[in-house]
This record gives sequence, structure tokens and C-alpha cells, in this order.
Amino acid sequence: MNVLNGLEPQAVFKYFEEISGIPHGSSDTKRISDYCVDFAKRHNLNYIQDSLNNVIIFKDGSAGYENVPPVIIQGHLDMVCEKESGVEIDFKSEGLKLALNNGVISADGTTLGGDDGIAVAYALAVLESDNIPHPPLEVVFTVDEEIGMLGAAGIDCTPLKSKRMLNIDSEEEGYLLVSCAGGVTAVCHMDCQWETREGIHADITVSGLLGGHSGVEIDKERANACKILGRILYGLKSKLSFDILNVNGGLKDNAIPREASASLLIDKKDISNIKDYVKDVSEILSNEYKNTDKDISIEVKLNEEKTAKVMVGSLKDRIITALVNLPNGIQKMSSDIEGLVQTSLNLGILTTSEEEVSMSFSVRSSISTEKDELVARLKCLMEALGGSVTCSGDYPAWEYMKDSGLRELMLQIYEEQNGRKPIVQAIHAGVECGLFAGKISGLECVSFGPDIKDIHTPAERMDVESVKRTWEYLLEILERLCHNF
Repeated sequence: MNVLNGLEPQAVFKYFEEISGIPHGSSDTKRISDYCVDFAKRHNLNYIQDSLNNVIIFKDGSAGYENVPPVIIQGHLDMVCEKESGVEIDFKSEGLKLALNNGVISADGTTLGGDDGIAVAYALAVLESDNIPHPPLEVVFTVDEEIGMLGAAGIDCTPLKSKRMLNIDSEEEGYLLVSCAGGVTAVCHMDCQWETREGIHADITVSGLLGGHSGVEIDKERANACKILGRILYGLKSKLSFDILNVNGGLKDNAIPREASASLLIDKKDISNIKDYVKDVSEILSNEYKNTDKDISIEVKLNEEKTAKVMVGSLKDRIITALVNLPNGIQKMSSDIEGLVQTSLNLGILTTSEEEVSMSFSVRSSISTEKDELVARLKCLMEALGGSVTCSGDYPAWEYMKDSGLRELMLQIYEEQNGRKPIVQAIHAGVECGLFAGKISGLECVSFGPDIKDIHTPAERMDVESVKRTWEYLLEILERLCHNF
């Protein structure tokens, strides 16, 4: 592609562009994992590749620093694959189309994968170099972070000797992340039964929402397309009689869904009623979300009369009840840290199959008992509606370490380089540090990274100058760790 050719640091952008050409969505990480292994082989570096596709690459300390304590550089290989409506791309066979405009990198119509491709690019650039002072390196690339941190949960950490970890999975320069929420994926299930009916086929679509990361941006009160769809269907019940063929929305449980749809059968006499209702609700929602989702669109498409399988009996009402009443969004703010979301959940995926309707939630909290209680609330409502809940990908919160020499060193270096102190923060999004801290006793972790905006959306973009400054910051950290241990 060579879109990023000539940008500094050259090695970082070279590897980022190579990574962008390899499909590497969550659950599709074999090729990017093998790419890292091939890199290690070409540079005569020891490596471990496990059955999950996690990769660890080892490099001796630079000359004179072979025997200082090692440091872990860590990031994840997978990315969230989202695209704009109408964009044609097969994320399993095609790379990304990078664009560079006014010092900002993006991808045409899709997510960029800066989260967390930039960490991989930084690490490979360090590993490649022969003139960067550094301690012995243990570079850890995990997989499937975006769907429950599955790689970090399953990785064997016994080969790792370091007690210090640089996690490069934050998206705001000048912030050092030192604590995060724990989480779990909770999927609500409702079994489907079907019967055959005749009627006019009507598709209602919610689109044009901004979406975003369900941890980092849950406090922005953006519209959730699946919840909006439930609200629309409940309101429609008072206007006309209809049957449901399917309800679908969202792509990732940790991304606020931007689109959702319902296919219905209605009576011919209700065509004008459904048109009027959609027009009215569009105006209402446009007003309510004018500050967060100004492009929200509610549309109805009417097709010919058809015979189709629809949900039988009370299932329609139970699904609508679930969509309307299942909790979503912020549930509690922290009383210890001003402005920090403590507990939340996001209805990220709504799907209909022959067997069931499923609703997948990303549940987060920095208090484990509140996370458990929120899952219990989901189970309570689903049991009342004749459904069930299954959980997976449970990961712990990353607790703040009061005494951390690594954190203090990084604070000092940042202030020296930039003339101001960085902001030390805890965030509501999950990062893999908590899982590694649970596996490696006494591990000090700090997460940082360059400016990347609107991750998990097709508007994702990364600032070139911020990437350069963060690279210089990383190099200084590595050099100072050769002397501070």
C-alpha cells in the first residue's frame, strides 16, 4: 500500500501498514500470529506460539544491559471489524484501505485497528532495532482481547520472568492508566417457536447512530440501536397488530450498536398507520438524541404481501418486554473517583436464529460483587420471561497499586519530555493488565498509548505526531529501565 511511507518513526509505520494488510479480526488471528512468528524467525529471536495463537517473543538486553531485570511489552493482535453501511469488504480475506489526511491516519469506511495494531508495530520496531538501549524484552502479543480477553485469560505466563509490564493499549496521549474495571459477557436466550402467517412485509431499521466503545464511551449517553428498536416495537403495539419475523442489531458486545432492524408482517389496512408511527417516532428520537446522535434515522420499508414464519404466541411480547426492560448503560458512578463509571452494561448484539433470539451484553464493574449482582438482574428478568442467561469471558478488575516504581518513573519521564505531568487515571474499559497481574505475583503495570479517536467505529483515526511522541516516550522508558531497578 505504501500510504504511510516516509512517516516518522519509519519502522513503526512500516509495521503498522503491514499489519493493516493482514485480516486480523477477533477469532481470526492465525495469520497475524504467524506473521509475528515469521518476524521472530527472520530476526533469530526465541518465541513461543501457543494453541490460542498468543505469541511471546524474547530478546536479550542491549549491550551492557543483558543482566538487568527484564520488562514486558504487551498488546493484542485482534481488532474490532466494523464498517459503514454500504461499504463492501470481506474482513476475513481483505486488508484495510489506509488513508492519510492532514497528519491523521484512518481507514476508508472501516475501523482502523489502531486498537491495538499500534502496540504491535511499536514492539516489532523495538525488536528489530540494534541501536535502542533496552533491558531484556519479553514481548507478549495476545489474541481475542476484544471478545473477552480470551488470549490473556488462556496464556501461560510461567515463561515470563519480568515483574514490570508496559501495556500499550490506551488511546489518549498524556494519560497513564493504572486501574480498570473487570467484566463478563452475559448472553440472554429466548427459545423460538414458529408459525406461518400472511401479511405485508415491513422492515423497520434504526441507523445513523455514532456507536463507540462500550467502556470508554458509555458515559457519553449515546443511543443504543437495539434498545431504540425495543422502544419502537413497544410503541407500535398500541398502533396496530403485527407479527415478528426477526430482530437483529449490533456486531460486538463491547461496541455500542449503531444499527438494528426488525422484520414484521402487518395487515394491508395498517400501511398508513405504520408509516405515520415511524414518522412520529423519528421526530421524537431526533430531538432526544440531537446532541449525541444527530444523524439517527428510523425508516420503514414496505414490501409485497408474503407468507412467512413468524414468532408464535407470546414470544413477540416477551422479546419486546426484554428489549425495553433489560438494563443498559451506566448503572453506578464511583464515589471514590470523580467522573469514573463504576458499573455498566451494554446490549451489543441482538440476533435471531431458527432456535432462539439472543441478546449479548458486555457487563463491567470495578467492584466484583456489583458485576455479579448485575448479571443476577439479567437472570431474574429472563427467568420471569421464560428465558435464560449464559456467561463467558469473565475477567478480573485491575486494582490500583499504591507503591509502583514503574509508575513513578513513567510520570517523571513524561514530565521531563513534555513539561507537564500526565494524568494518572482508572478507566471503566477492560484491559488485559488485570489478568496478567492475577497470573504474575507482584507485577507492576502501566497502560499508555498515542491519540486514537472513535475506536471500534468506522470513524477511528490515529494522530501521526502523537504516535511519534509516544514512540520517543517508550524509548526513554526502556533506556531508563536499564538503570532503574
